[in-house]
Amino acid sequence: MSTPDGPHGPHGLVVVDKAGGMTSHDVVSRTRRVLGTRKVGHAGTLDPMATGVLVLGVGRATRLLGHLQLSDKTYDATLRLGATTTTDDVEGEVLSTAPVDDVTEAQVREALAGFVGELDQVPSAVSAIKVDGRRAYDRVRAGEQVELAARRVRIHDLVVHDVRRAEAAVDVDLTLHCSTGTYVRAVARDLGAQLGTGGHLTSLRRTTVGPFALDAARTLEQLEAEPVVLPIAEAARRGFAAHDLDEAQAGDVRVGRKLDLDLGRPGPVALFAPDGTFLALYEQSGEQARAVAVFV
Repeated sequence: MSTPDGPHGPHGLVVVDKAGGMTSHDVVSRTRRVLGTRKVGHAGTLDPMATGVLVLGVGRATRLLGHLQLSDKTYDATLRLGATTTTDDVEGEVLSTAPVDDVTEAQVREALAGFVGELDQVPSAVSAIKVDGRRAYDRVRAGEQVELAARRVRIHDLVVHDVRRAEAAVDVDLTLHCSTGTYVRAVARDLGAQLGTGGHLTSLRRTTVGPFALDAARTLEQLEAEPVVLPIAEAARRGFAAHDLDEAQAGDVRVGRKLDLDLGRPGPVALFAPDGTFLALYEQSGEQARAVAVFV
């Protein structure tokens, strides 16, 4: 990583390893101070109790965030069987408890295997989904009853690492590879409902978001000690399919003209000038490619 120079500050991505207890907005605010720019945004959110990968855009790269292919995410999580909570996680108030003496490891593993694939999942009531203009979690915290519609999600893979007894509960450590919009708290809730014990989430760490993983992430303390940004050209090559242009094509792209070009795939493709400058995102439109967003 390096910090790109520019007339109005850095332009690129910052992959943060978020600490627990912070909101995504808290991370954005601290990053703005560290980098000395107001133009910082985040791709998706990460609950305050969760830690791990949060992708931020800085400067012109904030325009990349809405186009990045960040649909697949991976989490390390611990689910606890034996109690339900108001928030489906450890931070909520306990609603009910149930004995787990008869729950076996084989039952837990068999039940979780049934979550792999496409499923209709009701999001947690304390999600960031808006209900009549207000976040669901705000309504829940105000004492309202919130019922959300089920959404189709996909869990690509689910690996159970450990099933162990913890006092009057059973804890399950797992890794989950899933589509965006999947709520791991809802997996804990639904597993507990299926086994008749109740369930909630006790820890959550996001290890990947699209092509960005923890090995590229920095804590806010590391960022404060060495404020660096993944330059926008490197970010575009990592986040999108790339296509290198000749000089004539680059000239057309700089003014947003359509190109007689077959990009060979659907979705945005990052276009680069012969000198490596990132110019734009284009997508296929019939026999031509058209501009999605021009960055120069």
